[in-house]
Order: sequence, then structure tokens, then C-alpha cells
Amino acid sequence: LSQFCANDPEVFVQAALLAQDYCDAIDLNLGCPQMIAKRGHYGAFLQEEWDLLQRMILLANEKLSVPITCKIRVFPEIDRTVKYAQMLEKAGCQLLTVHGRTKEQKGPLAGVASWEHIQAVRKAVSIPVFANGNIQCLSDVEECIRKTGVHGVMSAEGNLHNPALFEGRNPLVWEMAEEYLEIVQKYPCPLSYVRAHLFKLWHHTLQVYQQLREELAKVKTLEGIVDVNRELKLRCQEEIANQKEGEKPKEGLPFFHWICQPYIRPGPKERCKENGASGSDKGVRGKRALEEEEDGNSELLSKNKQKKKLRNPNKTFDPSLKPKYAKCDQCGNPKGNKCVFNMCRGCCKKRAFKETADCPGHGLLFKTKYEKSLSWQSSQRVIQNPEISRRGDKDVGKTAVLKEAGEA
Repeated sequence: LSQFCANDPEVFVQAALLAQDYCDAIDLNLGCPQMIAKRGHYGAFLQEEWDLLQRMILLANEKLSVPITCKIRVFPEIDRTVKYAQMLEKAGCQLLTVHGRTKEQKGPLAGVASWEHIQAVRKAVSIPVFANGNIQCLSDVEECIRKTGVHGVMSAEGNLHNPALFEGRNPLVWEMAEEYLEIVQKYPCPLSYVRAHLFKLWHHTLQVYQQLREELAKVKTLEGIVDVNRELKLRCQEEIANQKEGEKPKEGLPFFHWICQPYIRPGPKERCKENGASGSDKGVRGKRALEEEEDGNSELLSKNKQKKKLRNPNKTFDPSLKPKYAKCDQCGNPKGNKCVFNMCRGCCKKRAFKETADCPGHGLLFKTKYEKSLSWQSSQRVIQNPEISRRGDKDVGKTAVLKEAGEA
């Protein structure tokens, strides 16, 4: 399955045609709720534009040799979600994955996914339906299928924290890391991807061993990450050896922190309570723990913002005090202050290339380089035809063309 984000039927189909020989289906992502999807105008931010979605799916269904599938998020209203799903089915969608959360339900506001919405969609369409949301262990998969009647189940965060979720196992975190790192060595990828996966896999353990969390954040090589995993393994094994009989997992976890298990993302209130409870006696912090800053505003800042505040004490995160930027005429991103087209650099580059124009504000000199290229070509003709070297450019070109024609 190859998944694409798109907002233009022609571009979507052109890209899908390049991939169709290497996959079993093409999936249109209509579920991404992130800010990058809002800026790029794709994902869940297209769920109001039914005419556009119909055109994209109809064209894909007509041009592609493989099935077209979609992944969506729900609307707050079940009836509207059902109509949305039926519209996609009628347009040609041949499999539908329904994430039972709205596009506003993300991060600390994620909450519980609605299987009721998914069940209603399953009953209203004749194509296969997959469910997504609330899947943290294998028993959740079985319960979801039983309650919604779906044909299959997907998992995102649950699977990232426990890659053996669909096997019904809860392995040791360092064993899963070792297996993953072997795959990375065989199929290399950017180190940032590896680090992001291990932050998920080691989430609970890194709350205990904060030093290893910092080391993972700073390490620059794959070998260095292997060393961090080795150190994590040694510390956990030492803790296991010193474990008292009958001791139970802390922080309300179903298993000890060195065992792969789901991470239940707390809501805003729970996160604040977590913060207040994580005093000097516990030393275990929740994900991106919020701490109260005594800066006069009693502002709640994330760990990342706290670091920025340390580097620059005068920095403010008040949205009302942020500078207002003029938007690009094409995509809505901030435009370049000196752009001759009133666009961001990406849009400006496309237009300048298409029109063979210059934009000094963005350092784009397509017209200048083209003219220099013509001048260079002209000079090369002069070098090859020294008897006409003192004539004007027009005469040079005309004489050279006539001479070439005569020789032919």
C-alpha cells in the first residue's frame, strides 16, 4: 500500500501512476490532523471539500490499475460521518479506514476514539472498513472487531510502543530495540527516524533513566544508539536483579517499565496533575511534562519551550505578541518580504522557473542565468567563426545560421 497526501486530482494521479506497479493499492490520506497538513491543505483539512475529494477519487479510479483506498477521521456527528463515507464509496473508494477521532482530537486533546462512529460507517457502506483508534493490545483488536464489525484494525501509537502488539506479546524493550537496530543496519535511514522510534519504544524506561534520554537525544551515530541500548539493558537487568519479591509496577503501569506496553496519553488536566505529583520523591516525568513558570504569567510551558526560555529569558510564547507575517498569495505560508511575486520561496521558485523570471528577494535568477547562457552560446559561435567576430550579435547569429545552412 502506498499512501499519498494530495489536494489536486491531476498531481495525485500522476504521482500514483509512478507507484502503482510497486504496490497493491493507492491510499489517499484524509486523516492527518497535524499543522503541516493544515498549511499544505491536505489530510483531514479536506474533509469539508467533498467536490474536490470526489474528483480526486473518480480520476484515480479511472486511471489507476490498482484499487484506491482512503483513510479518514470522523465528524462530531455520526450522520454526517456516514454521509461522508458513503460519498467516498460512491466516488470509487474501495476500502475505507476510519479513525474514530475528529481532526481536533490530537496530542493532549486526543481523548478516546469513537467506535460508535466506526460501527455506523461499517453498517452504511458495502466496501471493507478498517478501524483505527484505542488499539493498545491484542485484546483491544478482538474487542474492536466484535463491537464494530469491521474487516480489519490498524494501530499507530500502540504499535510504536509495542511492535509485537499484533502477536499478543509484551517483549523486553531492549530486545525489540536490538531487532529494530538490526533492520536499520540492513536498510539505512536518517538517524532522526531511528531516534523517534526509540523514544516511543523506550518511553516508560526513559522516564526512569533521564540521563539515557539525554544521551539518546544527543547521539550522532547508529553505533552510539546501539551503545545507549546496551547501557539501558544493563541498568534494567540490574534493577531486575535487585527487585523485591511481590513488588508491583509503579506509576499505575500494567507491566514494569522495561516491558513493551502502551502509553496512555493523558489529557491536559491529567498532565498538570502528573506534574504536581512528580516532586523530588518520584523523579518520573510524563511525556513533555508541563511545569509552571514563575514569570509573572504563571504560564504552562512544555519542556522544549522551557529550554528555549533558558537560552533566552526574554522570550515570550504569548500568541498575541508574535509578529504578524503577510501570507503567500499562493499557499498561505509567510511570504518573502522582498519577493517580487508576493510569495513564499517555494511558490516563488515554481513561478520564476515557469516564467523564466528573476526574484532578487529570494535569490532566484532564472532570467539572468538564461540570458547569460544565450550570451555564452553566442560567444562560442564567435570563437568558432573568427571571421565574423566583430559583427553585432544579430549579424553573428544570422551569418552563423546562413553558413550552417550553406554547409548543409
